[in-house]
Amino acid sequence: MNKATGLRTYAVIYLIFLYAPIVLLPMFAFNDSKIIAFPLSGFTTNWFAEMWADKQLFKSLQNSMIVSVSTAVLSTIFGIFAARASTRYVFPGKGGVLGLIMLPLVLPEMIVAMSLLVVLLAIGVPLSIFTIILGHVLICTPFAVAILSSAFQSLDRSLEEAAYDLGETPLSTFRLIVLPLVMPGIISSFLICFTISLDEFIIAYFLGGTDTPLSAYIYGQFRFPARVPSMLALGTILVLVSICLLAIAEYFRRRGIAKTGGTDTGGFL
Repeated sequence: MNKATGLRTYAVIYLIFLYAPIVLLPMFAFNDSKIIAFPLSGFTTNWFAEMWADKQLFKSLQNSMIVSVSTAVLSTIFGIFAARASTRYVFPGKGGVLGLIMLPLVLPEMIVAMSLLVVLLAIGVPLSIFTIILGHVLICTPFAVAILSSAFQSLDRSLEEAAYDLGETPLSTFRLIVLPLVMPGIISSFLICFTISLDEFIIAYFLGGTDTPLSAYIYGQFRFPARVPSMLALGTILVLVSICLLAIAEYFRRRGIAKTGGTDTGGFL
């Protein structure tokens, strides 16, 4: 077995190990049994109906939507500022500042969650949806910066210089020239941050207090065996939604690169 064949075999085994649970999820969500085991008993949609009738689930979903939309908006705005500064300007400590912004990418979420919990309790901030948003913005901003830095780096500076020569101010140039060109990257960043925030559990669990987001609610329901099938039905829907959002984000990311004439160096899909 040569090196290339061995690498392909490893990649296939890794992908099967990674995605097999996702394939099993809808199988048990449509299985007519409360026991999560083979052989399957039959086909049913009762678990989706039971999930739909759960009022507490929709309350948790409402909390998660507030958190995810707020996180996506704030992270994308911060990402625009950081990406613009990193790709257009040189300033003292630039490398260190960018390193600190990207640090949450490599820090374990458990450490980040515990640190935020200690700090927030020490300064007297009550745990709520607001504190979850703070934590999610911290971990989502690096993703926004990474996506938007690629979009800003692909811009042709001559377009901005031409706008200046025609009498536009830096602010109007940014609004009329730069933003429309990087808009696909902004949309991609928003969707990715939204998806990450919606799926994130550890920080939501630590910082949620009495405001339970969807991820923490699902975790709590797994303590009751009778509730597991309906949670699998919900998980199936969430997987489909996440795949759709990632596909849309990847579409806008590639569209943005093509629009600015840049080179595609990789993506989400």
